[in-house]
Amino acid sequence: MVIVSKNNSLVKELSSLKEKKFRKRSGTFLVEGEKMVREAVACGMNVRMLAVRDGYEGETYSLPTTVFGEDAFKAICDEKTPQGICAVVEIPTFSVQAPKESCLVLDGVSDPSNVGAIIRTANAAGYREVYFIDCADPFSPKSVRASMSGVFFVRVMQGTKEEILSVLDGIPFLAADMNGENLFTFQAPAKFALCIGNEGNGLSASVRERADYTVRIPMDKNTESLNAAVSASVAMYLLKQKQFQLQ
Repeated sequence: MVIVSKNNSLVKELSSLKEKKFRKRSGTFLVEGEKMVREAVACGMNVRMLAVRDGYEGETYSLPTTVFGEDAFKAICDEKTPQGICAVVEIPTFSVQAPKESCLVLDGVSDPSNVGAIIRTANAAGYREVYFIDCADPFSPKSVRASMSGVFFVRVMQGTKEEILSVLDGIPFLAADMNGENLFTFQAPAKFALCIGNEGNGLSASVRERADYTVRIPMDKNTESLNAAVSASVAMYLLKQKQFQLQ
């Protein structure tokens, strides 16, 4: 059977996953596109079901699959030109715990594309634990897309500021700020928490006050600032440059 109506109850249910309140209610999020779905399956994510466009001939991994007509499938997806397959995936939940290695703290990062891009780089640079304080939802369609599967591999821990600061007690905080020490010459401690603030306002007062070090990326005098995701990416790699030199 092919579901063709955009008013179908299942179409409405899946389409609602574009909104945070419905993702929270169902405990699921959407993964769109062949590559992302393939990687979600390969890494063992709990895929509840697949939604495919009528005529789709790609792999469905022996998973429960529902076929939708063109208009109904477009209504489900967030992408303007969907590839023909998306998956409903269970949101992985991790209790807020102390990190095993160096980690990231995102403090008020509000752009979902920045959140996703930071997760993507965190995964690539070996930061497996990322703490979220009042940020854009890392499981929104834009964040998931920008993470390029990174959200499947890092431990996303969301909690109150008090919870996160508490579990990170004793771990050196590195605050990313324009007035800090040059990151190219900074000697990072063996284990640390790199803190990235809001795109416009920077770190909150409580996180800034908690910082043991303040670090900056030096820039040409004609440049005021870098995008939050770009800054975070450069900082993540600079702080682990010795580790990568040995690889």
